Amino acid sequence: MGRLFGTDGVRGRANADLTPELALAVAVAAAHTLAETDRSRRPLAVVGRDTRASGEMLEAAVVAGLASAGANVVRVGVLPTPAVAYLVGETKADLGVMLSASHNPMPDNGIKLFAAGGNKLPDEIELKIEAVIEANGATDWRRPTGAGVGRVNDLLDGADHYVQHLTGTIPNRLDGIKVVVDCANGAAYEVAPVAYQEAGAEVVAIHADPDGLNINDDCGSNHIEALRAAVVEHGADLGIAHDGDADRCVAVTAAGEEVDGDQIMAILALAMRDAGALTADTLVATVMSNLGLRLAMSAEGIRLLETKVGDRYVLEELRASGLALGGEQSGHIVMPAYATTGDGVLTGLHLMSRMAATGRSLAELAAVVTKLPQVLINVPVADRTVGAGAPAVLAAAERAERDLGGTGRVLLRPSGTELLVRVMVEAETVEIAQTVAERIAAEVRLASPAQG
Repeated sequence: MGRLFGTDGVRGRANADLTPELALAVAVAAAHTLAETDRSRRPLAVVGRDTRASGEMLEAAVVAGLASAGANVVRVGVLPTPAVAYLVGETKADLGVMLSASHNPMPDNGIKLFAAGGNKLPDEIELKIEAVIEANGATDWRRPTGAGVGRVNDLLDGADHYVQHLTGTIPNRLDGIKVVVDCANGAAYEVAPVAYQEAGAEVVAIHADPDGLNINDDCGSNHIEALRAAVVEHGADLGIAHDGDADRCVAVTAAGEEVDGDQIMAILALAMRDAGALTADTLVATVMSNLGLRLAMSAEGIRLLETKVGDRYVLEELRASGLALGGEQSGHIVMPAYATTGDGVLTGLHLMSRMAATGRSLAELAAVVTKLPQVLINVPVADRTVGAGAPAVLAAAERAERDLGGTGRVLLRPSGTELLVRVMVEAETVEIAQTVAERIAAEVRLASPAQG
């Protein structure tokens, strides 16, 4: 068996790659790997999902697997991924399961696992779970019977607890701010508007009517065109877009200009520094962050640490170094004082809190970062490792780095969730970046042509 877990859990096309049988096997293996070994009490698991139609099917399989392994299960229904992580900690559960493919299209789904406390799993635990599945499948277990079978209950007020937690983290109210929030027809379609309203903002919600099929469909953090238009139409101070499971947040200004995760991190870093809350005056970002963020933080006396792509690696660095803020250009922002994972709604609240506290517009705050032109090409491939690591591809990237000198950079990265190689180039002009990126992308296509 190849690697089952990608950069953010197990992901694939629901009922094709990610079948109910696989979901059940992952649940059983996770229960046996993560559940409390003290059998004086029964293990407890929290299970949530986003709005995808396939989530209902996969939830049934996961719940059955957990209960068959002797774990009690608390279903929390449709909630953001960070809400499930929060509730794992609040209920003192042994593990949590979130069924979501985040920003991916509706036919996909995924299984995200949390350990006790709501923490994402390190690589070594994922490898243990994979080994257990390979050795035992979903059937070869000594299963409990009778009273040993797990029980299943629903937590009906989980959203209320989560919203109360979120609104309690900001230092000031948001009165006077008008925001349009794009809920991506996803997991935050209820809690995001409520959280922003309860914090004092005037809220216009769009794409907040999920039908199981329209999650991320030309909406949310990957498709902000409708948000731009709505912000201008409603005369709002800003717009906020979440993805399908609401662990991301990107924003737009009153004029409809995008404010990405790099700019949001800079705004929050300065706010936390001014409040004495930015530990060691250090921000954690990934290799995908724009060079402009690094230059802006340096000018402000803030150190920037760099990790591999994936909020899990940002989290690992934050924990290892005891730091207070990190994130990704894509809008995953992590604030360990308040959340164990990236939380889009939490990020939106703190972004607006900075606006309210300073009286400055989002455009003014975001201007601290002058972004270097950046081009990202997602190249479909048959094999991600070959596409990113073929000698001709690496040679093309090295030549480009030499040509750019100190005025830009090249990054090649196989996607952790899709059959893509991401080619990212920064340069002095967008034209140079586009030319260089297309040249390298052509080598990637030659090295591993996409099938079909």
